[in-house]
Amino acid sequence: METLKIGIIGYGVRARAVFVLLYGINKGKKVELTAVSDPADLDGLKERFKGDNINIENTKFYTDTDKMLEENEFDGIIIGTRCNLHSELAAKVLKKRIPLFLEKPVSTTQEEFELLKKAYDENKTEVVVSFPLRLTELVKEVKNAIKVHEIGPIQHVAAFNYVTYGGDYYHNWYKDESITGGLFLQKSTHDFDYINYIIEQQPVQICAMQSKQIMKGNKPSGLKCEDCPEQYTCKEGPYMTRAMGDYVHGPYCCYSEDVGNQDSGTAIVKYESGMHMVYTQNFFVRNKHAAKRGAIFSGEGGTVEFDWVTSEIKVRKNYTPHDCVYKIETVGNHGGGDIKLADNFYDVMMGTDVSHTPLEEGLSSAHLCLKAKESAETGKFVDVTYRG
Repeated sequence: METLKIGIIGYGVRARAVFVLLYGINKGKKVELTAVSDPADLDGLKERFKGDNINIENTKFYTDTDKMLEENEFDGIIIGTRCNLHSELAAKVLKKRIPLFLEKPVSTTQEEFELLKKAYDENKTEVVVSFPLRLTELVKEVKNAIKVHEIGPIQHVAAFNYVTYGGDYYHNWYKDESITGGLFLQKSTHDFDYINYIIEQQPVQICAMQSKQIMKGNKPSGLKCEDCPEQYTCKEGPYMTRAMGDYVHGPYCCYSEDVGNQDSGTAIVKYESGMHMVYTQNFFVRNKHAAKRGAIFSGEGGTVEFDWVTSEIKVRKNYTPHDCVYKIETVGNHGGGDIKLADNFYDVMMGTDVSHTPLEEGLSSAHLCLKAKESAETGKFVDVTYRG
């Protein structure tokens, strides 16, 4: 069996998580890191690979992605850069017809979306989009429960995402909305994807609203918590938030003038059958017991409710007095979805499988998020025209 040659463009947190899993599938015997392109300090980057027990003896390091792609042959590429570079870099890889693992969101603007869609339409290369949630055992069992308990067809969905680690989007580089595209694209892209996967319908219209009521202020742009005289008393500061457990803190003040991103948002989506879904997200909850991510799927036969935080599925029938509760054991990040993503990408590169999270779905979800953002900014219902 040949050794697969992997290239990485941007060794960020997500690319790192997936590559470590990919590298470990066959204990590194069939995967080698051929080249890396990253603008970061290369010496520090090499230390990170060594810390992950990845052999980089023959790995080439670049700061120029075009040069890396020109000088090497690859069996697969992983893109884990900042979000606003995903589409541009993916388009370059697609033109070379190299199997691609692409971090979400696949696009952050309509212009990026059109660029990526055009490249994909012209080349149709296999792409594994980083949508781990649809691959989890929870989603698999929710879809199965809807069928087994004769709940469907689904006529209404109420979905929720209460993010207790939301500080990540205001204290770190994520605070720059020109890079992230906003929190519909950062979070809803996952949720819209798994919902569409479960109900197996295409969205046709969306309306949305977003608020920024808490994570805002008039502190100087670029202010770091360590330079702020209120760092010891600020409720969002590094000292007051230590007790919150899973709270993610970064170096920057979340009350600065340059902090972007909504702190809550809601969307209503109409689907082709006429049914609708309501989805809401919140980024300022802090108590870990307030965390909640999942949905309630309702049909004429009853409801199926699930939550990744509790790893539970609850089935309630409309016309019988019996309830069912399933407890799903999960292993690994994103409910076990990351492991399945890595496995799938390996098989795609080997030519033994196709993507289970294809770019059509990445584009569909990004398009829906972009339209949610458009609706929130204009106050209008917006038609969703994309079809994969």
